[in-house]
Amino acid sequence: MHLDTDVCIVGGGPAGVLLGYLLAQKGISTIVLERSNGGKREFRGEHISAETEKLLKEHLLFEKIEAKGILRMNKVEYFDHGQIVRTIVPKLGEEHVGIHVPQSHLLSAVVKESKGFDNYQLFLNTAVTDLIQDEKGTYRGVKAKKNGEELTIYCSIIVGADGRFSTVRKLANISTNHLSHGYDVLWAKIPTPSNWEATTRMLLVDGHQLALFTQTGGFIQIGWNIKEGSFPELKKQPLEPLLEPLVNNFPELNKAVSRHLQSWKNFVCLKVESSRSETWVKDGLVIIGDAAHTMTPTGAIGINCAMKDAHVLAPILLDAIAKKETSAKWLKRFERVRRAEIEIQQSKQIENELSFIKQFAQTSGF
Repeated sequence: MHLDTDVCIVGGGPAGVLLGYLLAQKGISTIVLERSNGGKREFRGEHISAETEKLLKEHLLFEKIEAKGILRMNKVEYFDHGQIVRTIVPKLGEEHVGIHVPQSHLLSAVVKESKGFDNYQLFLNTAVTDLIQDEKGTYRGVKAKKNGEELTIYCSIIVGADGRFSTVRKLANISTNHLSHGYDVLWAKIPTPSNWEATTRMLLVDGHQLALFTQTGGFIQIGWNIKEGSFPELKKQPLEPLLEPLVNNFPELNKAVSRHLQSWKNFVCLKVESSRSETWVKDGLVIIGDAAHTMTPTGAIGINCAMKDAHVLAPILLDAIAKKETSAKWLKRFERVRRAEIEIQQSKQIENELSFIKQFAQTSGF
């Protein structure tokens, strides 16, 4: 099958679907390719900031997402030996310190709005296998497989929004600099007990962060920071020492923990790193979100950075297509704007990781 479109977006995560909507809304022919079947995705960043809330409202999407179910966080609390030692509340004029938005709710709401445009197409179960270049080296399309059927899609611009292991980035031979942060994160999920407030709660355990994120639908997502690369050895040991600080600080979680965290199979280990690709653009091609810059879990800003990429890139692509100017030099405007901000945010993440222990200074003696 051969198809033609203005923009082909590879990756149907938050950045990809938002960009697809913004382009289709403006009359740009858009195809989004997603390798999964579109089902619910577990253990990904799902907290959006006030800035992202404002962005979604600007594009008339927030109410559509909210209707599917969200949860506003009332505060962030820091605990030491069962006692609250620090509390962060919403800033003046804001209603929350973050919103839990299940990715399935966000993606389905935005895709539904996008499908209202005749110039929009979404292909699920579709994996890119190659990129197409013309005689000058400009990227002009992709080759892909959908349920075994080969697709060839010609376009003016390819956008790689396909995550930290981006196929588009690899096929375009864009190198990436990776930074280790010295820790990985174990994720698990349990049901919330009755009267559990919509909060984010932080503990300090042997110098490492233990975080509890209240979620939509009556769940708590729990993240244990562990020494980088230590999970293979850790899971050879009994589970109880890992869980003990959790239930000691929050006895009300004991029943849910004992029922739902019975073995290491109940955990998912995320390798933590940050990265920035050497360039985010080539002639006829752009990469965004985790494909261009991986963020760590600190501050839960990854999804927010990715969606802002889409927000900033959309008008630049509109201009590029209108002027038939898709060179790397032209597209570099996007990278100049976003790279500067991403570098600041990544530096801030490192600063926050190094200073995390200071949040407990009132009782820990540090």
